Amino acid sequence: MSRRDELAADLGAVRARIDAACADAGRDAAEMHLTVVTKFFPASDVRLLAELGVTDVGENRHQEAEVKAAECADLGLRWHFIGGLQSNKAAAVARYADVVESVDRAKLVAGLGRGAGESDRDVDVLLQVSLDPPGAEHRSGAGTDALHDLADAVEATDRLSLRGLMAVAPLGGDPAAAFAQLAETHRELLTRHPGATWLSAGMSGDLEQAIAAGATHVRVGSAVLGTRPEFK
Repeated sequence: MSRRDELAADLGAVRARIDAACADAGRDAAEMHLTVVTKFFPASDVRLLAELGVTDVGENRHQEAEVKAAECADLGLRWHFIGGLQSNKAAAVARYADVVESVDRAKLVAGLGRGAGESDRDVDVLLQVSLDPPGAEHRSGAGTDALHDLADAVEATDRLSLRGLMAVAPLGGDPAAAFAQLAETHRELLTRHPGATWLSAGMSGDLEQAIAAGATHVRVGSAVLGTRPEFK
């Protein structure tokens, strides 16, 4: 089987899962957005995905993402940066990313705004929320108490548009419960920022639970591309 055929089969299976999850939740599958996470996979795979109708791809390592976005600039894709972001890399990321999903502290906002302004482009922003319980292994994400100030900072910055929230389910936890918590946090954000309608949640292993909780965007890597190759 060719690589294109492999990707087509896996992509079809993921799209079928999304359709079924939307049907179970009484939602319109046309309202769901799939971002295929191409971390560690070559630009040739990105080109095949574009041929298969993928419009949004995600990366979480700046150095890899910058090169790949340049190599695939002719494809007209929307590039999502979804990884932990260092403040000294924020301006550089804003020069190629169309969506930055991992804004979890105010220090990143100025850099993103500067990079977007210097490259004369607009960048969509999602605030990353931590769903990790107290005492658990901590990954990226802002606490809910910091979200409104962070949202205000994004909305006050030229060339940045606040679109909504992103989160990752806790390791070893119940994703359905975590995503229900995220949905409540999103509802609270919408009371002050009604335009922040995007909710990015759900990956290869838990996209059904995310869709049931109201996710509008899912981020899928291994279920489409297979086991990640070792990064050299």
